[in-house]
Amino acid sequence: MPSCPECENELDIEVDEVEEGDVIACEECGAEYEVVGVEPLELARVDDDLDEEDNLLEEDEEE
Repeated sequence: MPSCPECENELDIEVDEVEEGDVIACEECGAEYEVVGVEPLELARVDDDLDEEDNLLEEDEEE
């Protein structure tokens, strides 16, 4: 079972049941990872800061 790179807690995911693009959250620290590869399993950290910046840009465009 893969572990969280942030806190090293085991991630509760079934490798056979995930697909590229799925987002997995660590139950221990709350870090989110996107599945970028399935064989072998590769995870990339989802950066919350980018989401906040995108939301700010959208709000500016609405004004």
